[in-house]
Amino acid sequence: MAKTGVLETVPCTMTKATELKKELEKLVKAILGEEDYRVEVTDEAMRVLSVLKELKFKKSLKMVDDTVVPEEFKCPISREIMGDPVVLATGQTYDLPFIQRWLNEGHRTCPRTQQVLSHTILTPNHLVRDMISQWCKERGIELPKPVKDVDDEVRTDADRGHLKSLLEKMSSSLSDQKEAAKELRLLTKRMPSFRALFSDSTDAIPRLINPLSPGRANTHPDLQEDLITTVLNLSIHDNNKRLVAENPLAIPLLIESVKSGTIETRSNAAAALFSLSALDSNKLIIGKSGALKPLIDLLEEGHPLAMKDAASAIFNLCLVLENKGRAVREGAVRVILKKIMDCILVDELLAILAMLASHQKAVEEMGELGAVHCLLGIIRESSSERNKENCAAILHTICLNDYTKWKDIREEENTNGTLSRLAESGTSRAKRKANSILERLKRAASLTHTA
Repeated sequence: MAKTGVLETVPCTMTKATELKKELEKLVKAILGEEDYRVEVTDEAMRVLSVLKELKFKKSLKMVDDTVVPEEFKCPISREIMGDPVVLATGQTYDLPFIQRWLNEGHRTCPRTQQVLSHTILTPNHLVRDMISQWCKERGIELPKPVKDVDDEVRTDADRGHLKSLLEKMSSSLSDQKEAAKELRLLTKRMPSFRALFSDSTDAIPRLINPLSPGRANTHPDLQEDLITTVLNLSIHDNNKRLVAENPLAIPLLIESVKSGTIETRSNAAAALFSLSALDSNKLIIGKSGALKPLIDLLEEGHPLAMKDAASAIFNLCLVLENKGRAVREGAVRVILKKIMDCILVDELLAILAMLASHQKAVEEMGELGAVHCLLGIIRESSSERNKENCAAILHTICLNDYTKWKDIREEENTNGTLSRLAESGTSRAKRKANSILERLKRAASLTHTA
């Protein structure tokens, strides 16, 4: 909930809804148009639908000026119209999530009267609830939805004031900056509501990253680590994803921090890029900003703490066509194949390789770098059905593009029957790919025999 009691202005909500609908349309087309669509596509479609549902509610609320809301309908803590009014032991009425949070924090007094509570039982105030319901109905306003997750959605004026004071320290002395950065890192990790506060203010992100100078972000490694980790924490909140990515300094600072800083800074910067890339529009921004080369380099370096975050970010970014080409040009195929051959992050990296296989240059590189033997070995020895499926899909693409590799595949088939077994016992997609390869081998053998 925003400061004024309205989650967003209607025009802003409509703009965001339009973007999400376009994103959903792409995802639905992928699901309906591709027989072998990935599970991740359906997960993303469900996430977008969930956000659209929330925006629909926000839009229906309309803008309600605080001055026209009767005082008895507003929670004394939040100063917003109540969605779930309850009565405290003192007889005062509060919105349930706000007074519940007050009690959860250990307070045993009434926020309004300061009286000590004889008990902490909260009784639903049906009369006020009905009055609010009638008032909203008469004005065509949807009744406020009760908050289910107290920690996630409840933002108080005290929280806003505390955030403001911490951000002010970002323009103060180095010691103040470091102290505030440590506290912000902790608060945004522990309190979803504090993460949500950043989406209420357009200048919060710029003020947060103000101490990090472009080109010299790692001047004070401890400060850099705390601020980059705070950005990671913020990126988890859906409403912050676009806010962070569209700030002209945020993505370049994250990319710089993937390149240099403590290993935790670099890992968290990669994780933040992964989190932000959940939105297609952000994938394009991040890709155009040059993130793929540093991420691929971080993966190649092989630090256990950072590799998985780098791989996850590369995977997400390559879900859009433009970034596939960028990844291939920046050497992703060579790095990924080497890691797979060394049995490192095989599951994650095979999924990326399967995506890149739709790029012609990637397929050529795979052939040159010995991918065929590696992929056949995984099919033969792996216990993971998903990995076997990805290997079969990549091999199928290589077969379509490079007939010189058919000999290696035929030799493997004659010796071990690897593809025949997969065609019998693999996933439905793996079976189709294996059977298609076998058919091509048979036709090629038949043509050779006839000739």
